[in-house]
Amino acid sequence: MREFLTGNQTIVRGALRAGCNYVAGYPITPASSILNDFVSAFADGSGIVVQAEDEIAAIGQCIAAAMCGARALTATSGPGMSLYSENIGYAQMIEAPLVIVDCQRMGPATGGATATGEGDVVFARHITAGSYPLPVLAATDAASAYRLTYNAFQIAERLRTPVIVLASKDISTMRQTVDLEAIRLSPIVPRRAAPADQPYRPYAVDQPADVPAFAPVGGPVRVRVTGSIHDECGVLTIDKTKITRKLTHLNEKIRANAESLEDVDSDLDDEARVLLVAYGLPDGAARDAADELRAAGVRVSRLTLYTLWPMPERALRRALSEKVEHVVIPELNIGLYAEELRRVIPHTVGIHPITRYDGGLIEPAAIVKRVRQLVGGAAGSR
Repeated sequence: MREFLTGNQTIVRGALRAGCNYVAGYPITPASSILNDFVSAFADGSGIVVQAEDEIAAIGQCIAAAMCGARALTATSGPGMSLYSENIGYAQMIEAPLVIVDCQRMGPATGGATATGEGDVVFARHITAGSYPLPVLAATDAASAYRLTYNAFQIAERLRTPVIVLASKDISTMRQTVDLEAIRLSPIVPRRAAPADQPYRPYAVDQPADVPAFAPVGGPVRVRVTGSIHDECGVLTIDKTKITRKLTHLNEKIRANAESLEDVDSDLDDEARVLLVAYGLPDGAARDAADELRAAGVRVSRLTLYTLWPMPERALRRALSEKVEHVVIPELNIGLYAEELRRVIPHTVGIHPITRYDGGLIEPAAIVKRVRQLVGGAAGSR
């Protein structure tokens, strides 16, 4: 069944489909309608929704709910993410499965509340003290917002980690025709329950990349929860070996799953000299530009990134055929992800960001013009 829905509405639908039963938030444009829609969705008592006194309280409640066994979500925008940052680190340390939706708007600070932007793409990755990795997904439209929100819950449960889903003002508020029933989803992932026949150690793992079993706070076994460095039982420690083991684990459980977290869509041409890399709202313009260029006989490849972090390096290597000389990446920020690409793309390949950060959109014509300049022999940035 095709419906006319906003991205925020599909985010709510995706969360409900994933079993979300606890939501706390604080109103902020353009995320506010997510909170409002959950009020309606849970009116039948199927879940709990709380309008907290501020963003810090909202994410704190969600972390507590998650550790008690709920499937929790909170949604905000850039200023709220700043307030979330300490508690996101806390959720990392206690390994709380949690989904955080960031409906980006023009920044910095309070920026433009009703203007679109996608300037949180690096902030989301490095939002915590110590910069321990988080999975970060980026929606491109209403349909992908539904799928990625659903997937974020599966990742959060499988890896016991906070997961961030990025949208933007236009994705959040713009209506599109979508058929949610036609979108293929993976089975719901349950938390790995703690064994009942042995003492529970809430953070015990055999190997650094393993994920500890889960027992809810308030259940039949003792669960220690602390944001300070702790051992496998949740007891504070100054033992350097135990400290190294814990912090290595927080890194490795994400890094070791990087390839399984890759979520991309590609349309590749082995003879293309130009690769279009897109994420977020500019993906639609990149797709239209690729179609226009091919119709005119210009051979290009296209790679859409739904996973931003961990960076999908395998997919990028696969898209960079021997003929590719230039990577063009449209971004609704100052060129943030282009700078990250420079770390993994060979120096012989030019990286060309097309940026806009005034609240407006990047049009397909701007991408077509840049590609034509490149294949026509114009010098490219290196």
